[in-house]
Amino acid sequence: MFPSILKETAEFVIADKPSGLLAIPGRGERAGEETLKDMLEKKYGSIYVVHRLDRDVSGAILFAKTPEAHKYYSKLFETRNIEKTYIALVCGKMTGRGEINKPLKQRGSGRVSVVFDGKPSVTAWRVMKNYGNKWTLVEARIITGRRHQIRAHFYSIGHPIAGDALYGDIAEQKLFPRVLLHSWKIKFQDMDGKNVFAEAFPPEDFQNVLEMI
Repeated sequence: MFPSILKETAEFVIADKPSGLLAIPGRGERAGEETLKDMLEKKYGSIYVVHRLDRDVSGAILFAKTPEAHKYYSKLFETRNIEKTYIALVCGKMTGRGEINKPLKQRGSGRVSVVFDGKPSVTAWRVMKNYGNKWTLVEARIITGRRHQIRAHFYSIGHPIAGDALYGDIAEQKLFPRVLLHSWKIKFQDMDGKNVFAEAFPPEDFQNVLEMI
């Protein structure tokens, strides 16, 4: 099934990526697997990657349609002039709001760790809802854009994202269908200086979990 298109112009397209679909071509055993980029290219022709979402992460993702747009939007991400907001179900009870400011570095295993010589990484968060003392729904806004940033940051403070076997207790994480992280909102200025906003509502598998816990 072709993913929903949240917004498009002559220079970009924002798609609502389903969980389980690679955003861009994978490696190893996932090489050759159809990706969101492949699907978009069948419809639009050339598509250029601006940022990425992990395979199990759902939600809003931006692609450029031209080399000029690719250069412009990639620069927005580099200079942090783009607002990306996620929602996540995390393990344990959190309260209020805060900021995780810890440097991150990728390991050979594929995991990302907090280390003193890592790249500066900042995640702002606020609690949306508590589910008893065991689970918390949070809004997370990434100020920097590192690989696995939200996943590694919440794990580092003792609140791994539900369903994330890479960063949490494997037995407990197997209770969930996938990593419960969703790219919710994206906001930026296009090449003409106009404000662009897109919102992807949490998919059914995410909402089903919230209704069951």
